[in-house]
Amino acid sequence: MALRAPLRSHLARRCLSQAPTTPRFVLARYQSTASVPNPDPLPGSPSAKIIAENESYMVATYSRPTPVFVRGEGSYLWDLEDRKYLDFTAGIAVNSLGHCDPEFSNIIAKQSKILVHASNLYHNPWTGSLSKLLVQKTHEASCMPTLSSVFICNSGTEANEAAIKFARKAGKVTDPSGAKFEIVAFRNGFHGRTMGALSATCNPKYQQPFAPMVPGFRYGDLNDVDAIEGLVTDATCGVIVEPIQGEGGVNVASEEFLVALAKRCREVGAVLIYDEIQCGLSRTGKLWAHAALPEVAHPDILTTAKALGNGFPIGAVLVTKDVADKMKVGDHGTTFGGNPLACRLAHYILGRLADPALQHGVVAKSAVFKEGFEKIRAAFPELVTEIRGEGLILGLQLTEDPNPIIKAARERGLLVISAGHNTLRFVPSLLISEEEIKEGLKILESAIVATRA
Repeated sequence: MALRAPLRSHLARRCLSQAPTTPRFVLARYQSTASVPNPDPLPGSPSAKIIAENESYMVATYSRPTPVFVRGEGSYLWDLEDRKYLDFTAGIAVNSLGHCDPEFSNIIAKQSKILVHASNLYHNPWTGSLSKLLVQKTHEASCMPTLSSVFICNSGTEANEAAIKFARKAGKVTDPSGAKFEIVAFRNGFHGRTMGALSATCNPKYQQPFAPMVPGFRYGDLNDVDAIEGLVTDATCGVIVEPIQGEGGVNVASEEFLVALAKRCREVGAVLIYDEIQCGLSRTGKLWAHAALPEVAHPDILTTAKALGNGFPIGAVLVTKDVADKMKVGDHGTTFGGNPLACRLAHYILGRLADPALQHGVVAKSAVFKEGFEKIRAAFPELVTEIRGEGLILGLQLTEDPNPIIKAARERGLLVISAGHNTLRFVPSLLISEEEIKEGLKILESAIVATRA
């Protein structure tokens, strides 16, 4: 639902008033064109001035386009010039309830006046309540039948770091000689940027600038069933895999592969870790992406983050009783993880995302996307070669660099992102409407047409 016009104008004026001094004719020009098509802000605009004033103070680890986003509601964002964008990215699969969910905002305001942080040296009501709800909802979803407990942290990378540590510890308990220490991961997977998670991320682009990696990691190819026996050995303490690779190009792991992988892990006593940071929490239409798999393929550890906080930093590691029993006091820790503000928010968000009606809606909306994608593929067969994904984690495989299409879409009021090699990725809010999906697909098609000229 769009903001009321007077409120939009008020917010736009307030944001513009905070920008560096700008000639009146420039403000008038941009205020008069706050509609789609949305050409990226030009030099002299309020956005360009803010970027120029502040960019040199930030470490240059990102290359960003020029719009400066200042507010959001539902499936829409507005920039400093009050241009409106339909968001098919949801903050990279984070804002599953959309931007600025009203109750989410109310909880932040309420809990911030009660208690934000006291550290894990003490109990608080919400860390345990969230952990209990994660276990309960996971069992209700017929996932991880021996799941017993949860470690709360601050991000997906931290969740994967903890999972790797837990697997290493489990390996040492299983084989005190220390020979069981290897972690197996898969090419095109993405598990994070810190050194352990990065070592599990088999991508030279991310690893080479920071080599050498943490020792003890081996890599295989997703869906290569025949290679599993040689890849996962008696030296393997853990295997980490995304049921759907997000950053790597929306590549779906087959049931045959995950079943065979799980069976091999059981044979050699390795811990099976599912990284569901991007594909979990109902993004596929089920609470966890592995829910449709036979029980033999369910993980020993599951990592989650992103949607769990709907934009507020939080992550979690779900572990079975066998793994939990191998952990001792002092094996791992976190200063901010489990703080009552984050956990109260996540408790509310998890309750919303576990709603069967929401999950059914995801499946229906996925069908709308896929129908639209098929029409686009039929119209541009030389460009679109494959449609991948499940639920609302979807990818269009292209034959060329998607960045010109991404720019053309943005300048027409649609935000989309890339993944893998020449893949357009779609991870919108799970509450996006079918009308908004159809609107965005029309913009996407017009953007493709614009790049064909």
